[in-house]
Amino acid sequence: MNIIPVQALKQLLTGVSGHGNQHLSEVEADLQQTALLLGEAIETLSASFNAIHAAVAAQQLALDELLAAQGVQAEAAQPLRQLREEIGAQVGAAITAMQFQDMTSQLIGRMLKRIDGLRDLLAPLENGQTAMPHADEHEALSLLLHNMHERVRDKSQALNGGLRQSVKQQHMASGDVELF
Repeated sequence: MNIIPVQALKQLLTGVSGHGNQHLSEVEADLQQTALLLGEAIETLSASFNAIHAAVAAQQLALDELLAAQGVQAEAAQPLRQLREEIGAQVGAAITAMQFQDMTSQLIGRMLKRIDGLRDLLAPLENGQTAMPHADEHEALSLLLHNMHERVRDKSQALNGGLRQSVKQQHMASGDVELF
């Protein structure tokens, strides 16, 4: 087995860190674009559903006036009113269901925090800031890997403490709904 000199290992770790950061930046950009697209889509859908609801209400008003002008009894128009109420309820349910954006925003926010945590872990390696003792290469390598392991463990515990929580759906008429 070839023993890699500590300086060569340090260069390899710097390279791995650099590539890791590049991938993390791309994932972060994709997540941010996903959040933006999701927000725009939800906004457009909400506006469309509200416009449908307004159009149905206007149609019902015009129909009520037409029926009144024709002398149609109120009882005969009742099925039309029930349909309007049903459409209104369905539009409201669709708008409420689109609140999944809140949940996905929470998840995307967590993913971005994890990316920041990983980036923090990789930064010392990429910048060559990993302390190298002046002992022999094997001790230095062992200490380097041990320190990396400790940092990864500590950062993982810190991340997990704040990020392993249930997603809570907020701003819904039915209140908070815990998922996962």
